[in-house]
Amino acid sequence: MARTYQKVRYSPPSKESEHTPATAASGVEQAFKFLEGRWKLVILFHLFGGKMLRFSDLERAIPAISQKMLIQQLRLLERDGIVCRLVHHRGAPEGRVWPDRVGTRAMPRS
Repeated sequence: MARTYQKVRYSPPSKESEHTPATAASGVEQAFKFLEGRWKLVILFHLFGGKMLRFSDLERAIPAISQKMLIQQLRLLERDGIVCRLVHHRGAPEGRVWPDRVGTRAMPRS
């Protein structure tokens, strides 16, 4: 006897379970790990609006942060996929920073 339909080989992907307090807490903890520290939220605040800023503009906007700390924080934010950095090595190093896909989703909507 021949079959008239194809055999289902794989079950369809299941829907994600509803959020529980435990899963919500784990998501919040992960977000806090990305944004922990004194300067990351300040840096992101200056990048809100999807603006592309030069490194020196960020340095002027946050006068209390040292150059070394700003570089470290930007590298960590880039590693976590929150901002993008572009560094030009022509003559004096110059860099530009802007929010990445994850960073733009975190921005407040108007």
